[in-house]
Amino acid sequence: MDGGSGHGFVPPSTSFDKSRVLDIKPLRSLVPVFPNPPQAPPFVCSSPFGPFPPGFTPFYPFSAPQGLQNSPDTNQYKTPPAHFSRIPPHFHGVVNGDAEPSRDYDAQFPNDNSNMGGKHDGLFGDPKQAAPHLRASNSSRKKAKKSKDPGVSLSVDNGKGSAKNFVMAFSPLQMEDGNRELVNYILTTFDALRRRISQIEEAKESPGGGIKRADLKTGNILMSRGIRTNMRKRIGVAPGVEVGDIFFFRMEMCLVGLHAQSMAGIDYMFVKGGLEDEPVAVSIVSSGGYDDDADDADVLIYTGQGGNVNRKDKQVADQKLERGNLALDRSSHRVNEVRVIRGVKDAVNPLSKVYVYDGLYTIQQSWTEKGKSGCNMFKYKLVRIPGQPSAFAHWKSIQKWKEGLSSRHGLILPDLTSGAESIPVSLVNDVDDEKGPAHFTYVPTLRYLKPYNFKHPSFGCNCQNACLPGDLNCSCIRKNRGDFPYTSNGILVSRRPLLHECGPSCPCFPNCKNRVSQTGLKVRLEVFKTNNRGWGLRSWDPIRAGTFICEYAGEVLDSVKVYQERDEVESNEYLFDTTRVYDDAFKWNHDPALLGEEPSAETNEHYDIPAPLIISAKYAGNVARFMNHSCSPNVFWQPVLYEDNNECFLHIAFFAIKHIPPLTELTYDYGIVQSENYGLQSNHTPHGKRKCLCGLPNCKGYYG
Repeated sequence: MDGGSGHGFVPPSTSFDKSRVLDIKPLRSLVPVFPNPPQAPPFVCSSPFGPFPPGFTPFYPFSAPQGLQNSPDTNQYKTPPAHFSRIPPHFHGVVNGDAEPSRDYDAQFPNDNSNMGGKHDGLFGDPKQAAPHLRASNSSRKKAKKSKDPGVSLSVDNGKGSAKNFVMAFSPLQMEDGNRELVNYILTTFDALRRRISQIEEAKESPGGGIKRADLKTGNILMSRGIRTNMRKRIGVAPGVEVGDIFFFRMEMCLVGLHAQSMAGIDYMFVKGGLEDEPVAVSIVSSGGYDDDADDADVLIYTGQGGNVNRKDKQVADQKLERGNLALDRSSHRVNEVRVIRGVKDAVNPLSKVYVYDGLYTIQQSWTEKGKSGCNMFKYKLVRIPGQPSAFAHWKSIQKWKEGLSSRHGLILPDLTSGAESIPVSLVNDVDDEKGPAHFTYVPTLRYLKPYNFKHPSFGCNCQNACLPGDLNCSCIRKNRGDFPYTSNGILVSRRPLLHECGPSCPCFPNCKNRVSQTGLKVRLEVFKTNNRGWGLRSWDPIRAGTFICEYAGEVLDSVKVYQERDEVESNEYLFDTTRVYDDAFKWNHDPALLGEEPSAETNEHYDIPAPLIISAKYAGNVARFMNHSCSPNVFWQPVLYEDNNECFLHIAFFAIKHIPPLTELTYDYGIVQSENYGLQSNHTPHGKRKCLCGLPNCKGYYG
């Protein structure tokens, strides 16, 4: 990726297969080479898609054919200051693939300086102030402003679904200014593609190991396609990003415009100030790389960048009032809003970090003090603006609950499961005086009253140790069409018509990665009393998209019993029925076109269940019975099949649709019973249905 170093550089070639996944390595150095004045022309920075100054050759993917260029060049940038910092030669990736960089990195991820943002990367100012030969004409800028937002373009030619004919593009306005729907779409697209690239990489034989950065590869693909938003740099709110949103990769924050720097901790822009423009901070990331005082949920003591902190290859020195430090200093005088992202350890995977957007702060004070190294460090006191939703404060409260430093308000039972689960599930009511739900027996899995027979019995694998990605000798992998369904850290890659897991009769180890839904809860859950929907379910831990949450446990009902007791079944609120009609518009898998793949059965998200399955959790069940319905859920169900003693058993597993912050209610779509003979009640809810109380803009009004 270093354009001048040759490491990871891909020379443009007409014969090069641009649809393949690039082998991108982490950025090591970005040392610009400037011409020697005064004979040489001034150094300029062009848009990745041109126009380019004479003698400049763009590198792939910016040298892509014109067909891949999504929009005209309506904005250009000012000449950047001649002070870029280097990427140190040593930094260590963590399990989630996201490096924890030094705060003084100003290096941008390739294509961050896109042509759609006037003030994008903290180094460039308003395009109107750029050199005349770099500015777009007034007419072109006016045309860009007047153009209507056509929305995301999705089209398939010939009705064949060919990846070559699939077109996806964002309009210039969408790329400059986002909204909630657009941000969710980008994050879903990113994670789906990242999971698929991880799956491909893990299936390859790599004896030498090495750092696999599926997040960087995914970011490169989406940026080269223009699938990003909020590229117009701004002070204050990033449209479409909500306080409390969480991110598992810094590249996600780049794509949605929350923090444009892919590695640096301070993001800034230039604004008019007196005789010349001055930098002001727009966002910061505090994640433990420096000596920050981040224990207070409303006050953050932030350490400046530079000084060779955490670098073993250079001597520690005093920090300088330049770049991000200068921007923070100017912001302390202007008292402008600064977006604050806090990095915290992932409770599920301690080697990973989760980034939580904690809202807007202002810099109240700045000073210098001696650091642990004995050198001068800049310190900035940021205070959270009142009236914003709780974000990092939730994390601090949960930490105290787990450590026993404070009791959970409204706690009824510390473990609703009475030890049936390996992780306790608390029961909480801080709304009213109700002491708990109606009595039921807690069971962690399904109760089959009689063998669940299929026409074609399944047989387990013959793996002696653990099933490995890419091993086509494993019968369970062959049943999954040759792909291992999970990544190495247990994240589901894609929704499938039917997912095959190794069963109890398989000789592979019990901790085989293809037994995810059989190994119990992965996150700390809580059953809580909602304001208007009875009891609900939420998590103390952040949940990554694709994480297994729980299965739907209970009693399997046979068709005869369902018919005989249909009145009771229809009134049963704790019922899961695979024959119901579910939202077909829901798409979670990756777009094959982004990898140059042809659509296949792998990308099919329509369930193919061997036989109907109806589960009642009224008298016996697990935490799944407390998940409420939503017309815009954050959890989906996946049919899972595995074999035991030459008999097949079908289970229903729940997985996270997207990243879910702590203390966010977990919901799924209950579906609608297949029947057309619905009478209408006085409140316009079809007869036999239940009124939906999700309160979302896309609420259908009823379910069941």
